[in-house]
Amino acid sequence: MTASGPTADLNALEQDVLASITEAGDLTALENARVAAIGKKGRISAEMQKLGAMKPEERKAFGKAVNAVKARVTKALDTRKGALEAAALAEKLATERADVSLPVRDGPETRGRIHPVSQVLDECIEIFADMGFSVAEGPDIESQDTNFTKLNMPEDHPARQDHDTFYFAPGLDGSRQLLRTHTSTVQIRTMLNNEPPLRIIAPGRVYRGDSDQTHTPMFHQIEGLVIEEKIHMGHLKWVLEEFSKAFFEVDDVEMRFRASHFPFTEPSMEVDIGAGTIGKPGDWLEVLGCGMVHPNVLKNCGLDPERYQGFAFGMGLDRITMLKYGIPDLRAFFSADLRWLRHYGFSMLNTPTLGGGLSR
Repeated sequence: MTASGPTADLNALEQDVLASITEAGDLTALENARVAAIGKKGRISAEMQKLGAMKPEERKAFGKAVNAVKARVTKALDTRKGALEAAALAEKLATERADVSLPVRDGPETRGRIHPVSQVLDECIEIFADMGFSVAEGPDIESQDTNFTKLNMPEDHPARQDHDTFYFAPGLDGSRQLLRTHTSTVQIRTMLNNEPPLRIIAPGRVYRGDSDQTHTPMFHQIEGLVIEEKIHMGHLKWVLEEFSKAFFEVDDVEMRFRASHFPFTEPSMEVDIGAGTIGKPGDWLEVLGCGMVHPNVLKNCGLDPERYQGFAFGMGLDRITMLKYGIPDLRAFFSADLRWLRHYGFSMLNTPTLGGGLSR
């Protein structure tokens, strides 16, 4: 093989490849030309495979010549690609137009929905914060002492039974922890760790062995606690009345207090509101339980009942959500049904405020 033979072949190959690059009218045709020239099975790659059959002195010169051709072809490809991309962009800019009069497409901010329970929790926090309450939180897993004993609940109380409370397996010392049955445990922790005066609300998940149209094994509660030296029943009634008016967004609300019994309050009451006040059918709607903190609870938390007194109240967030927004079945709250959430959910931008309206 003579030097002129392969060199002449390479020159012809180069001119042919450069011509195909120049003739490429779009990026797809250019990519096809690239693969045909320097792809794994391309024409220039095939020339490189001839090196194995050449003598050493021929191999060096021929390899250098092939690499030079490949470099020039690669440069030509890059140049042509830049020109085609610029032409495509210019054509796109010349032909495409944006109609600024079209309405803005819905984005995640408008499509997303806040769960009704989350919305109602924010509403409650906004109302109670305006009254000077702070938010307190505690763990979902509690001891029997915090969940029952310090709340003046005797050992034989029905709420302590397995059919009503979710217990864990006994520990090494024989004690059994449980999933809290109310957020009253947060009230106990607050009284144990803080000096009065106290004014807190305690929202959170709670767990009981119920399941039907109006009960689920896990639901949400919000409780309130006020401990001071000169607190009385009138303060409790005022707080609940002002909360009900603000929450249901009415100027006045009809309320009645019925005598009841809770181990941790004395006296204890259940509170109903007039159904007509909030545009619901029926006579009365039960909304919460409340009462003056039992002296034994104060003693159990290291507070002197001769000096301090207070009141506590608690309500189901899920229940008051159903009452306010007309949701018929509690089980749908936990169904993860997007259709339900889009119907009953709230806009992500709808932050409840007393000044701007809770559910505008």
